[in-house]
Amino acid sequence: MLIGLVRDSVMQCFCHTCRAPILPAVSRRQAPIKKANKIRSKQPRLSKKVKFITTEIRCQEKSRGGLSYEVILAEPAPNVAVPKKPVTPGKNVSAEEIENKLKAAEERRISLEQKKMADLSYKLAKIEEATRKKDEITNEFINQTKENLETKMEQHVEKREAIISDLKEKLKIHSQEIEKTREQLEHQKYVEKIAIEEKLKSAQTLRDENIKKMLERLKEHNTIKIAEIKNQIDQLESQKIEEKARIIENKLYTAEQNREKEIQKKIEKVHKLERRAEMVRQNKAALCEENKGTAIASSG
Repeated sequence: MLIGLVRDSVMQCFCHTCRAPILPAVSRRQAPIKKANKIRSKQPRLSKKVKFITTEIRCQEKSRGGLSYEVILAEPAPNVAVPKKPVTPGKNVSAEEIENKLKAAEERRISLEQKKMADLSYKLAKIEEATRKKDEITNEFINQTKENLETKMEQHVEKREAIISDLKEKLKIHSQEIEKTREQLEHQKYVEKIAIEEKLKSAQTLRDENIKKMLERLKEHNTIKIAEIKNQIDQLESQKIEEKARIIENKLYTAEQNREKEIQKKIEKVHKLERRAEMVRQNKAALCEENKGTAIASSG
């Protein structure tokens, strides 16, 4: 209503003697809409007169390009009587009614307190239940984690014991193989020695037989020639025997060297395996101590 009055006052002349018609606002982008031609008919004139409200608009430029308007609808009335509220007559309230009201108020207060206590006890019960569930979940998680850790430790111990037993078995087999190889080398050495001795004996017998035959054939020859020939033959035979003995000794020495190298290599492997087993034991002890420390820290 106030906006309409302001608009009408602005569109009017400031002398308030004439009333300019209010034109509708036309947008620049939209074309004015033509109204359909209606059949004009005479309308009966209203007997009521238009009431003009005396308004005053004061315009003042407070900023650059901006205006402020003060709309005064009417002059202030000097003496206006403010309507007073009718005073209701007081009721006669008895002491019993007051006591009943006080009792009812006390009962309402007690019921409200009981309701508040019930709500508080319900909330506390919910909090206790949530705390209990949280503790149960935490204990279950701790027990499950502990069980998983114990199972992992048992599996680790079993694996470690299996590895150690496997290493012991391998070392035992390896030592058996070393002992078997050593016995085979000793037996081979003994067999070769017996064969060499038999060959030497056979060679000696052959030599003696040949010497006897040659002596029988050369009995008629000069003793000097026989002695020279015998010496030559002895020298040749001794050289041959020495050469054979030297070759056999070289073979035995090389065989002994090879056997010692093999035994040394196998002993080094055994030492390596023992050091690895010792490292595994140390790692197990360190892991057990660390697990004990974590268990004590978690329990604490």
